[in-house]
Amino acid sequence: MPFAPPVRSAVLLLAGCLLVAGCADGGPASPAAPAGGKGADSGHGPVGLDNCGQRVEVARAPRRAVALDQGSAEILLSLGLADRMVGTATWTDPVLKGLEKANATVPRLAERYPSFEKVLDTEPDFVSASFLYTLGKGGVAPRERFTELGVPTYLSPADCVGKDNSGDGDGVRTAPLTMDTVYGEVRDLARIFGVPERGEKLVGELRARVAKAKAGADFGDASVLYWFSDSQGPYMAGCCGAPGIVSRELGVRNVFDDTKEEWPQINWETVVDRDPDVLVIADLTRKAQSAESAAKKIEFLESHPVTRSMTAVRKKRYVILSGQAMNPTIRTVEGVEQVAAALRTYGLAK
Repeated sequence: MPFAPPVRSAVLLLAGCLLVAGCADGGPASPAAPAGGKGADSGHGPVGLDNCGQRVEVARAPRRAVALDQGSAEILLSLGLADRMVGTATWTDPVLKGLEKANATVPRLAERYPSFEKVLDTEPDFVSASFLYTLGKGGVAPRERFTELGVPTYLSPADCVGKDNSGDGDGVRTAPLTMDTVYGEVRDLARIFGVPERGEKLVGELRARVAKAKAGADFGDASVLYWFSDSQGPYMAGCCGAPGIVSRELGVRNVFDDTKEEWPQINWETVVDRDPDVLVIADLTRKAQSAESAAKKIEFLESHPVTRSMTAVRKKRYVILSGQAMNPTIRTVEGVEQVAAALRTYGLAK
């Protein structure tokens, strides 16, 4: 909910610093601004880039960054930047395997959206998010409120490039999302933090994993359905978001590829009529909707008189993914890997 909290003097001082040209390196020390270490600023100069309709100007590599969505946080952690992060928020899953130790050093401000004041209490010099809603009305705060204080913000291009967010719901894709957009986000953030070589290394690793997952297999006859959340008004993937990346990389057919809505709510009778070969199910740890965990989803599918007759349910052809693997993040690569492995296991590869 939007409100106008009192702004601490320390935040105003920080904002003034950023608006002028960035504080000198001789300023007050903090745990997020070490003198050395793998995340330290090494003479990194100003960076400017266009981001989702706004110009982002960063005077120097951030030292007190806040990632307001899990996807953004995991990119920064994967780039080795935990020592320059002072907060994360809005988590749907356990942190990406291998990042547990680094993640434990960064305060979690909230499981969902922290208040604007709580973010300001960290005295951030940079804020990133994966979704427009997070940096909009109803989320943490509109980008403009951070800009007014001289705090640069960055929004994942995956939630704005080729996407119309003007209506209700989760938006409509005007063009299919590709991993190149996600790779672009990795490169942008690596450049902003002055570690471009790490960004290229991470992109290279992700590309190699996608290539390996789909090598030598033909899944062309398989049909899939992607269920993210809610059993009462289930959110299923449309054609062109992150699940669309998985489908196109593997050459399978999403049974709801006739809608460009990101996550349309579709009734179970329609789902049963489409009768997919495989059900790809999000396993969420949040508790915002009904049937968030994979176990609850499967329990529903196998007990409901309508859904239990589906081919995938009768044959127990389930692929369980993290929510982040079904969002446009670096973990979408997990989606490609795990769906490919399951299709092979279920004998659906030629």
